[in-house]
Order: sequence, then C-alpha cells, then structure tokens
Amino acid sequence: MKSDWNLLNRIKMAHTILHKAATRTLADHGWLKSYQTFSFGMQYNPERIQFGALRVLNDDWVNGGNGFGEHPHDNMEIISIPLEGALKHEDSLDNEGIIEAGEIQVMSAGTGIYHKEFNKNKDVPAQFLQIWLFPNQRNVEPRYHQERYDTRMKPNQFTQILSPNKDDDGVWIYQDAWFNIGKFDKGTKTDYRFKNKDNGLYVFVIKGDVKVNDQILNERDGFGIWDTEQISIVAINETEILLMEVPMNY
Repeated sequence: MKSDWNLLNRIKMAHTILHKAATRTLADHGWLKSYQTFSFGMQYNPERIQFGALRVLNDDWVNGGNGFGEHPHDNMEIISIPLEGALKHEDSLDNEGIIEAGEIQVMSAGTGIYHKEFNKNKDVPAQFLQIWLFPNQRNVEPRYHQERYDTRMKPNQFTQILSPNKDDDGVWIYQDAWFNIGKFDKGTKTDYRFKNKDNGLYVFVIKGDVKVNDQILNERDGFGIWDTEQISIVAINETEILLMEVPMNY
C-alpha cells in the first residue's frame, strides 16, 4: 500500500506534454510524406522545437524507388527505425547495406558524414521513423551501425534497442539515452522505470491505443513526461509502443 501511494505521488508531481498525431506538421513532397512532431526544415513552430535531447521525430513514408539523395550531417545522433519495407543506405564511410523492418540504424555524424537513403523496392512504399538526438560529445569520429532487434523481442515486454553503452543490447550512441520497443496484447499492464531520474521519457504510439498513467494515447500520438521515475502503461487494444528516454537539459 505504501509503495502504491509513493508511486501515485511521483505520478502527480510529473510534468507532461501531449502531441496528438493530428497536430504534427505534414510535409508532402509527392514521393515523400513526412509527419513531423517537431520543427524541421522549412516548418517552424517555436513551441515544438524539441523534447530535451530529442530534436527530430519524423514519421516518413517513401514511395517505391524514391529516397533522400546524398546530403551531409554533423554533430547529431541520427536513428532510423523502419516499420514497413526496406531502405538502401550508402555513406561517405563506404558503408552500404539494406535496413528493414525489425532493425535499427544509427549514425553518429560527429565531424561530418554524407549519406543517402532510398526505398529498396520499386513498387512497395517504405515507412520509417527518422529520429535525431543531440549528442553529449561533439566532433567525434563519424560512425555507422545497424542491428536487428526483432529476434530478441518477447510478447508483452519491452526490448531495449538503443543505449549509451557499447556492451548493452541494441545500438549505442553518444548520449545518455535509452530506447525500448514493445508489442502488447489488449489489457496488458506494465511499468517502465527510468534509467536516470533526471531524464524525460517520450512515448510514441506506433500502433493501437494505450493508457500511460492517466493519459489515453492513440495511434501516432506522442507523450512526453518528466520529473518522475516510473510510468504505468496499459494496452487498451493490441498496440506497439516506442519509448525514448532522453536527458532534458538541452
């Protein structure tokens, strides 16, 4: 009973921000439809710049045979998570390969890297999450890494897919951040405890509907929460959720 009361107190003290799916900016380039949670490119909203170290969260749909031509990045941790289809990657470090649903890709842009990403398939759309985080170290040597995570997933559990530690499960980045993904059956209840109590957590609902503490979230909604140490999650129906724990002091 005491532990339940302490949890309720922590929840009440928490700060939150809700980003409904319909409030995202749509950039429609014909070959690309990009639903952008935060300001990106020519789209600027002073109230939607970032969530702590989380700077970009784009929900991208790329038509068959199309993609992003060669372009540069520096001093940013760039993560791609395909949800449907596959992307072909090439970069200035001579990396070349295919990343598909069930995998995660990361580039530490550091001092500078050029890359291009194309839909591998000519007749099937590719759908992926493009995520940028500010790094905790600048001007590092650029690096690239991809890893399959779906073979490690278990029903109704979160699977860690990113961390700051090279020896942990998933890819690693230059930031004190942790990503977890999970698929849950209707009615499943679970908790997530923060790795660092000073971090914030951004919940992105890939599929379905979910209740986080007292907040109902629907498909493609985003929900940020901080000044707490733990959240409770209830799957209202069959759902898939991405959790992004990130430092808030950015």
